[in-house]
Amino acid sequence: MADLKSSRLETRLMHAGMAPFNPETRSAPVALPSMRTSTVRFADLAALDQARRRQLQGERGVTYGRAGMDTHAALEDVVCCLENAQRGFLAPSGLSAITLAMLALLNAEDHVLIADCAYGPVRYLDKTVLQRMGISTTYARATPGDLKPLVRENTRMLYIESPGSLLFEMLDIPALAQFARDHNLLLVTDNTWGSGYAYRPLDLGADVSVIAGTKYIGGHSDLMLGAVVANDDEIIQALNVNHYAMGYSVSADDAWLALRGARTLPIRLREHAQNALRICAHLADWSQTVQIYHPAWPQDAGHALWQRDCTGSNGMLAVELAITEAQSRRFVDALTLFGIGFSWGGFESLVQWVELPALKVHSYWPGRSNPIVRLHIGLEDPADLIADLDQALYCALKT
Repeated sequence: MADLKSSRLETRLMHAGMAPFNPETRSAPVALPSMRTSTVRFADLAALDQARRRQLQGERGVTYGRAGMDTHAALEDVVCCLENAQRGFLAPSGLSAITLAMLALLNAEDHVLIADCAYGPVRYLDKTVLQRMGISTTYARATPGDLKPLVRENTRMLYIESPGSLLFEMLDIPALAQFARDHNLLLVTDNTWGSGYAYRPLDLGADVSVIAGTKYIGGHSDLMLGAVVANDDEIIQALNVNHYAMGYSVSADDAWLALRGARTLPIRLREHAQNALRICAHLADWSQTVQIYHPAWPQDAGHALWQRDCTGSNGMLAVELAITEAQSRRFVDALTLFGIGFSWGGFESLVQWVELPALKVHSYWPGRSNPIVRLHIGLEDPADLIADLDQALYCALKT
């Protein structure tokens, strides 16, 4: 077997969460089965007591099916392998994972600084839940200089997403981690973009990393999943008790699908990233292209940070086009290989027509009136995707 302590990530990822050998048959399945159950039986009360002790110590002790059995434990191990984390907790979606991280680590009357480039539904969580619970928030450009005057006596957390939503603004996580330490704040980051393989916020100083496993870990657009990971024992304990109290449960079948997806994550992400760069190069030749937003693209404003902090990229990009709003809508509708949808991370290419009001809250947005189209570049042949983009632009521009 591979030495998981010294192997490279690709090797560790293939061997993390594997089924143990049966002590009688000395055999084990390569693909761990989906273990579905609501009730857990114990051989005796001593076994139940042991499971409860593990729970009280913040370890994984299962006394009821809501926490999941071997399939869930295997996926937790895989996510921790990706993120270089000590402990992981599964959630039914990416947004529910964000909710877990915030509600586990914040109290009434606390204040949170939130990067204004963060995932849009965070603002809805703020409006409908955090405010009602007496937790206040401030949105700002996520640089130490912009954040410093906004720190209050009751500020407890800095919440960021890097690269940011819609425009993929790269944030300086090491600098923000130092800022958080200087002000006694917890740094929580949404790492769905990197999903552990391309970006590891905990290694860069973040306290908590949140992932929507719905995206690249699943990889096939057929499951909903979130995860929260950490290394600090006190944070892990807070996540552990709140995860139990909030009653989060993930289908064993979804956990099994995510395990299957994680095994091919390295080769899929490399292919997505390579295809995206080919698309960027083609879009750069369009006379209508004003700006390409993709941190792995050398002309992107965050490229130097991406080179320093990331180990890869993915298929996400946005393009600003010097065309009218009506033309941009025709462009999106004319695409044949890109499905219109809000998600990403699956094998398929997707397009989103970005509404300008959604951009106005991002201080990274230069404020121009040109339309923005967000693309997820899938695993199709990039030559076909390029041809599709070209014909869609032709359809958009013809009178």
